[in-house]
Formats: sequence, structure tokens, C-alpha cells
Amino acid sequence: VNIAIIGTGYVGLVTGACFAEVGHSVICVDCDETKVKLLQGGGIPIFEPGLEDMVKKNVAEGRLNFTTSTAEGVEKSDVIFIAVPTPPLDDGSVDLSFIERVARDIADAMTSYKVVVDKSTVPVKTGEKVVGTIKRYCKSDSDFDVVSNPEFLREGFAVEDLMNPDRIVVG
Repeated sequence: VNIAIIGTGYVGLVTGACFAEVGHSVICVDCDETKVKLLQGGGIPIFEPGLEDMVKKNVAEGRLNFTTSTAEGVEKSDVIFIAVPTPPLDDGSVDLSFIERVARDIADAMTSYKVVVDKSTVPVKTGEKVVGTIKRYCKSDSDFDVVSNPEFLREGFAVEDLMNPDRIVVG
């Protein structure tokens, strides 16, 4: 399966590296050009046991790639994971502006069927907002589905948790 991961923070990078490790072709997208260059060279901006070796190996074997272009990620994938920040606002609600921006970027670039997976920590019904945004801004008549796959990663055990989960939730 060809997979795009939008966002190379903690969740996105671990998710992308683990999918590459089991043989999928993965392209990770991030707007931070400096981070993308580091990752392309096999370096990582975070510490997580086993992650750096996994990234280096899969970059070298051509299964894990990095870009700043969401359009490239969408074009080269069948499944797109959204793994961007969802920081709290002053009133305690969640800032979904990064999710909204990514959904618009996906819509702009989509020319064939895609499965869009919300991996970010979001409130209930965010998937409906993503569907609405993609429908509103999609330039083609491409079909798509949006699902949620919440993460249960523990720092220091994220690679282990993703490779050997005690549960998988998809909805």
C-alpha cells in the first residue's frame, strides 16, 4: 500500500517509519523544510528507542521518503494519514485549523480515490468536518472515505506500541 503521512511530529514520524518497516511505501509530508532535510538524511528530530535506526534503514531501502509538498504526498498515496498538531485554545477547546488546512490541501491535490485517516487527537465528529472540507474544495469528482485511527503511543515505547499494539481502533 502507498501511504502518505501528513505531519512528521512524534505520532506522524513513528507511524510512517513503522509502516515502512513492514514493507509499505511511505511518503511523509511536513512544512518544515529543515526537518525534512534532516529526515531525508536519516536523522530524526526526536528521541524514541529504535526509531532512528528504523528511519535510516527504510530511507536507505527506498520505502520511506520525505517532502514538503502535500500535493506530492497525495499524488503518490492510496491512504493518507493526518497527523498534525491539535493544540488547545484559550477556552479549552481544540484548535482544528491544522486539520482544516490539511483537508483543503488534500482536496486541492486529489485526483483519484483516497482513504483519509485522522490520526491526530481530535473531538468526536471531526471526521464529518474533514469530509465537508474535502467535498467543498475538491477540484475533481474523486471519491474518498474518511476514517479515524486514534493513537495510543507512549513516549519511550512508541515503536513497540505501534508494532505490537494491545488494541486497534478504527472508525
